[in-house]
Amino acid sequence: QVQLVESGGGLVQAGASLRLSCAASGRAFGTYAMGWFRQGPGKEREFAAAINWSGGITWYADSVKGRFTIFRDNAKNMLYLQMNSLKPEDTAVYYCAARKTYSTRDQEYDYWGQGTQVTVSS
Repeated sequence: QVQLVESGGGLVQAGASLRLSCAASGRAFGTYAMGWFRQGPGKEREFAAAINWSGGITWYADSVKGRFTIFRDNAKNMLYLQMNSLKPEDTAVYYCAARKTYSTRDQEYDYWGQGTQVTVSS
């Protein structure tokens, strides 16, 4: 079992950067694929980025590709999302999630954090 806790959200202006962190408990963190999802106001939760167990393979939604970078440090049980050139449409609650194999579908993830709010003002 994996427990996840996100941090790093906040209120920023358009064009700014933020780095989200996701701290995982459990010795098996390095065996899980990880994902970042987000849910904007009045919207359904959507895929943002995912990374395989080793960190060697990453996937991005078209809406964040080239601006966001997902990476992990298995030695520290940490997952990150570096967000650059933020736009007002990036405003959302961001969640990290874990499952054994990669997926872009939120319903396939087994473990979830509580989320961290990111607000981007214009």
